[in-house]
Amino acid sequence: MTDTPPRADDEDLVAVAGERETLELFVEYHRRALRGKLRGLSEEDARRRLVPSLTTLLGLVSHAAAVERNWFQHYLGGKPREEITGNARGDDPSWDVGAGQTIGGVIAEFESACAASRQIAAGFALDQTVPHDQLGQVSLRFIYVNILAEYARHAGHADIIREQIDGATGD
Repeated sequence: MTDTPPRADDEDLVAVAGERETLELFVEYHRRALRGKLRGLSEEDARRRLVPSLTTLLGLVSHAAAVERNWFQHYLGGKPREEITGNARGDDPSWDVGAGQTIGGVIAEFESACAASRQIAAGFALDQTVPHDQLGQVSLRFIYVNILAEYARHAGHADIIREQIDGATGD
């Protein structure tokens, strides 16, 4: 799969795709939707906290990069977290974006994590399992569905925050 896959809303393609391609297309759709929430924002607006939690639009994308690294590089790829560049846990610190980080830098970090995820996942069958320290064995299928749930939830958060900033809604 390339870095610019077909859009998941291409109904003809998704409606006839196999299970793996369908999962991958929907994951890609949600990846694009999340990073797209930063499009056209100032650095200041991307960092605005409009809810009591640590959630900002820039933090959402930074967190998503950590989630990618955690599930694909650490669990699926078997790489120790301490050998992974950037946060690879998806915990509270993954939401914290340093003062020197920019929208472009966070998007590049997310895209790099996604590219690594695609490359690692390409070597696994959907049913192939890997160990998880809390869940036992998890399959690539489970990881894709987990990522879809995570990103769908966060895309909703991003929609609300973006609407509060400038009224923009949708993908």
